[in-house]
Amino acid sequence: MAITRALLAAVLLLTLGGAARSAVLTCPSELAGRATCYTGQDENGAYYAMAVPTHWNGSLVVFAHGGPDFDVSTPEPWAGMVDAGYAWAASSYRRGGYGVRMAAADTENVRRLFVERFGRPARTYLHGQSYGGDVAAKAAEVYPGSWDGVLLTSGLLAGGSRGYDHRVDLRVVYQYYCRNLPGPEWQGLPEDSTLTPAELHDRLTDCVGSAGARTAVQQRNLDDILAVTRLPERTLEVHLQYATFLFQDIVWKRLGGRNPFSNRGVVYTGSHDDRALNAGVARFDADPTARRDLSYDSDLTGRVAVPVLTLHAIGDPQVLVENEAAYRAPNLVRTFTTETVHSDLSPAEYATSIAALDAWVRTGRKPTPRSIAASCASGCFYDPEFRPPPYPPRPGETPMTAAQERAWSRIAGVGIGF
Repeated sequence: MAITRALLAAVLLLTLGGAARSAVLTCPSELAGRATCYTGQDENGAYYAMAVPTHWNGSLVVFAHGGPDFDVSTPEPWAGMVDAGYAWAASSYRRGGYGVRMAAADTENVRRLFVERFGRPARTYLHGQSYGGDVAAKAAEVYPGSWDGVLLTSGLLAGGSRGYDHRVDLRVVYQYYCRNLPGPEWQGLPEDSTLTPAELHDRLTDCVGSAGARTAVQQRNLDDILAVTRLPERTLEVHLQYATFLFQDIVWKRLGGRNPFSNRGVVYTGSHDDRALNAGVARFDADPTARRDLSYDSDLTGRVAVPVLTLHAIGDPQVLVENEAAYRAPNLVRTFTTETVHSDLSPAEYATSIAALDAWVRTGRKPTPRSIAASCASGCFYDPEFRPPPYPPRPGETPMTAAQERAWSRIAGVGIGF
C-alpha cells in the first residue's frame, strides 16, 4: 500500500526541483517485479504519477485526490488497486489551492496522457476522495465520454456553496468564545495575513487549553464550541485550519475578496447560554455573485450517465455523511460503513468498491448496498440499511440519526486532545 506515497513523494521532489520531465520510478518493494511506475509534468504545470501492473487487467483507475495537496505521510489503501491488476494514474493539480473545475481538467488530462503513452484501456474508472470526490464528480459531468464508471469515497458532494457550512459555523462560534482571530470570519484571514498553521494551533490552545491542562474557562470554551458545532474534539483543529486558510484561499485567490458564505438565520444551540451566543455571534450574508461563481466551479448537477458508486463512513468527522444526501445521479448506488474515520477507510472496502463497480459496468447488473456488503469476505464494516439525513447539517436544523449518534459517540470517546 506504499505505492501512492512513493509515487507522490517523487512528484513532490520533482516539484521542488523545478523539473519538467517524465521519469520511470522504482516501484515500492511491495510491488517489485509486479508494476512499472512513472512520473512527469504536463503542459499546464501539473505533476502526475502512473503505475502499470506487469499483469495488467486492461482497466485504468484515474484518481482525484483530496486537497489541496497530496498527503504523502499516511498510507492510502486504494493503492491496492494496482496490486489487484488495475493501472493507476493521478494528477497533483496545477494549483495548490482551491479550484474544482481546474482540478477536474487536470484529472482528465492525466487520463489523456495515459492513453497517449499506453493506449486506450478497456475500461476507465474515475475515483475521487474527499475534496477529490467533488473534483471527480465534476470531471464526470464535464468530460462525460472519458469514464466507464465513477467511485466517490468520503466525497464533498454538497459542493463548495454548501459543503463548508459547518466550517462557517465553527469559525463564527470559535470567534465568539475565543476572540483571537481577525474578522470578518467569512474571509478566513485578511489577504496579507502572515499567520501560520502553527500560530493558529497556539491560539486555539490559548482558548481551549490542552488535555490534562485546562483551566475552568478553557474547559467551558471547549465544551461550548464542541456542543454547538457537534464536531469531535480530535478534529476541531483541522476544521478550524480549513475554516481559516481554505476560506482565505477561496475568498482572496478565487473570488477577488467577495464573500460566498452566509450564516443568516442559523440558530446555534447546545451552549451554556444559547441566547447570548445567538445575539453575539457574527452574522453575514453572501455576495450573490461570489456564491454564483463558487457554485459554478464546485456544485454538482448529478448529470452523469455512467454508473456511480459512493462509499462514506457514517461517523466521518471531516466530510459529514450528509454530503451523500446532497448528491443525485441517474445510476447511483450509495454505501455506508460504521467507521468513524475520513479518508483511511478499510482497505477491504476500497477493494470491494472497485470490484463492485467493475462488475456493474461489465455486466450491466446494478448492485445494491446489501449485495456489495455481502461480497466482502472480511474487513468491511458496511451498514446496508443506513440512509443519510438531509443536507444541510447546520446547528439547530437537522437532528442526527441514531446510527450517527452511535458513531459520533465513539469518536468522542477517543479523548484525544491538542
